[in-house]
Amino acid sequence: MNAVPSYYILSSHRIDYIEHTNMEEVRIDKWMWAVRIFKTRSIATDACKKNRIEINNQPAKPSRTIKVGDIISVRKPPITYQFRVLKLAQNRMGAKLVPEHMENITPSDQYEILEMQKISGFIDRAKGLGRPTKKDRRELEQFSEEIPSGMDFFDWDEDWD
Repeated sequence: MNAVPSYYILSSHRIDYIEHTNMEEVRIDKWMWAVRIFKTRSIATDACKKNRIEINNQPAKPSRTIKVGDIISVRKPPITYQFRVLKLAQNRMGAKLVPEHMENITPSDQYEILEMQKISGFIDRAKGLGRPTKKDRRELEQFSEEIPSGMDFFDWDEDWD
């Protein structure tokens, strides 16, 4: 009979996964993916490479390891989130289990910045990005109608003295 690894347990005709509780360190990119801060591990790795991740106020490379109690800062413009590591994990988990593994300690002023940006909507949209809105198109049409073309705009009967 095959031996079952220690992190699996056979219960009522199925094998259930049991978390490693003896982990002391985990890679930052793997942990951020596991606790659903990033959708994929490669996105988490890219964020580390772009210096958007800090561990205890120190820039973190993707291979940097974290421990329980570390403070993770994640810069996702326009705000910077902060999390305290409560538990380590290497495998992706359900959203209900995330609060057991991290504590969100993001200052409330960061959320106010996010709310202000949501309220402003597309007012701050950079010109030239994306397809013009209907309002942009109408303003452009109105502007182009006001510009005279050729020599049609001169009134030759007007006195130029």
